[in-house]
Amino acid sequence: MAFNYPKFNKRGVKTLAKMDGKNKDMLMDILVVKIAKGESVSYEEKDKEMCVLLTEGSVEMRCGELVGRGERSDVYGDLPVTMHVCKGNALTVTALEDSEIIYLATTNDRIFSAKFYDKSDVIRTVSCEGLWENTAVRDVNTVFDYSNAPYSNLVVGEVIARQGRWWSYLPHSHPQPEVYYYKMPAPEAFGACFIGEFEPHTIIDGSVGCFPGGKTHVQVTAPGYPMYCCWMIRHLDGNPWDKTRIVDERYEYWEK
Repeated sequence: MAFNYPKFNKRGVKTLAKMDGKNKDMLMDILVVKIAKGESVSYEEKDKEMCVLLTEGSVEMRCGELVGRGERSDVYGDLPVTMHVCKGNALTVTALEDSEIIYLATTNDRIFSAKFYDKSDVIRTVSCEGLWENTAVRDVNTVFDYSNAPYSNLVVGEVIARQGRWWSYLPHSHPQPEVYYYKMPAPEAFGACFIGEFEPHTIIDGSVGCFPGGKTHVQVTAPGYPMYCCWMIRHLDGNPWDKTRIVDERYEYWEK
């Protein structure tokens, strides 16, 4: 279990997790990468599927003959574009404007067709609306999960928590490891994450929470400041995350 405050290096890369290094128990490689206008980054993995999600800017994503373009003004009011490819492919991202992406990879022996997820492909839902006087209402963007990409070992989505609200509520866990990458709209903005038995961590812009299977997690953002989170789950072999949610038994009565 880890809650970290990683920084960008001189190349504009921030490492959240590495399968052979930092937070390796998350079973994923996760990077946040800044790309200057006109520059490109390329990735190729022999044994891993890869996914790139745009958080801000304007990019062209290319895998062979598949090309997708998209722009995103911000993470709070705009939707992502994403490209997802299987092992053995090269994935190139070219910045049409200064941009930021999240790169995600994990081992997967399956072969599947590369897919570009445009904004219209994002599954948008509102969670917990009308419950607890709307104190846990949040907006959820699911790019792909077990329901629409059962060939993948990954789940990729986003939460936009409205100001002053709780989210990932009720406190819950699942066997699969999960990583949260948080963004906040101002340097002074903050929130709090509670892991397991109420272990508190301060959330600021750029924080990352790594949650191993079986650990509950829940968070809240301060009034006046919405919170963005990209959530990334690694399926376990023979045990995929299929909207799996094990609520802390102390709070189960709220579901009855």
